[in-house]
Amino acid sequence: MTGVEVSLRGLHRRYGPVVALDGLDLTLAPGELVALLGPSGCGKTTTLRLLAGLEDADGGQVAVGGTDITHVPSNKRDMGMVFQAYSLFPHMTVRDNVAFGLKLRRVGRTERERRAMEMLELVGLTEQAGRYAHQLSGGQQQRVALARALVLRPRVLLLDEPLGALDAQLRKNLQVELKTLQTEVGITFVFVTHDQSEALTMSDRIAVMNRGRVEQAASPKGIYEEPDTVFVADFLGVSNLLEAEAVGEDGGACTVRVGDRTLRAQQGATSARGDVKVMIRPERIEIEPHANTGEQRMPGIVERSVFLGGAYEVHVRVLGGELLKAMVPNDGGVAASALEPGAAVSLHLPPDALRVLTTSEPAEEAEEDEEEQAEAAAGPSAGA
Repeated sequence: MTGVEVSLRGLHRRYGPVVALDGLDLTLAPGELVALLGPSGCGKTTTLRLLAGLEDADGGQVAVGGTDITHVPSNKRDMGMVFQAYSLFPHMTVRDNVAFGLKLRRVGRTERERRAMEMLELVGLTEQAGRYAHQLSGGQQQRVALARALVLRPRVLLLDEPLGALDAQLRKNLQVELKTLQTEVGITFVFVTHDQSEALTMSDRIAVMNRGRVEQAASPKGIYEEPDTVFVADFLGVSNLLEAEAVGEDGGACTVRVGDRTLRAQQGATSARGDVKVMIRPERIEIEPHANTGEQRMPGIVERSVFLGGAYEVHVRVLGGELLKAMVPNDGGVAASALEPGAAVSLHLPPDALRVLTTSEPAEEAEEDEEEQAEAAAGPSAGA
């Protein structure tokens, strides 16, 4: 199997007054695994259904391998799809479940059994070939569903929360297995999930969606460490977002004022001026067990300390009222007594860990403002 490029251009989809997709653009490289990640209602599943041909777009284009398939029926798109509900036939063996699609395509019995067993070997289930669905674990059923989709040799595989019905430990194991499988078969995967950890673990790229558009598409590391917008920074992982004022530049860093403290930030919109937000991840904050008002430091009081095994999650109320979260490794570097509620500490915020994000009004509000401005420019006769 070989991967193909998938291109989504200007996709629009409405359900009555609800806008599900609002000009979505996204391109997947051949053989790439891209996760669609975002809050409920952002358009993830709608995107998958338009790509599969299960619904028609109100506007825009879907192209696979350079060919426009926007109006091609779903059964002629050569795509596989795996849902959260595996929908295996209970009266069929595992082998027959996998071979079922080939039978519908009138592939000969010998060939379809050969290809079914080939796929079962790929997913590690050859010994279960003669069993029925109720005799399998949840993870095994998921693998059968994958084998059933892959046996048709699709150009693209679409997965809609395929691990959502599994318990946490099995889900974690299968995340690694599924990524390994995708690398082996080499085809393009589009993966819808609401699980951030899953997206970070499995994806070549993550497309974070918001209000029917892709807010940012980048590698997991890029999305996590270099978010482009406040929404992405706040949605993915745990972040500290500080209200700040950008007041100048200093050697390639942005000088920002947070309360009565002046900090240097080397990441993001370093040339910004005025109101901004400054992001820092909890694991990049260094806690010092004493009050210190020196450079790049904010003194504060510990409000809460949560033991997580390998680390402590420490909540610190800094001067000015902001509550920041810091992750402190449980390696003996900082005494546990220094992390107890009420302890005075200092937070060191390294310049290379601070990212400046410009703030902007939500798209819906901006559109309303544009409409009001247009009506005002048209004058009082506009509604006549």
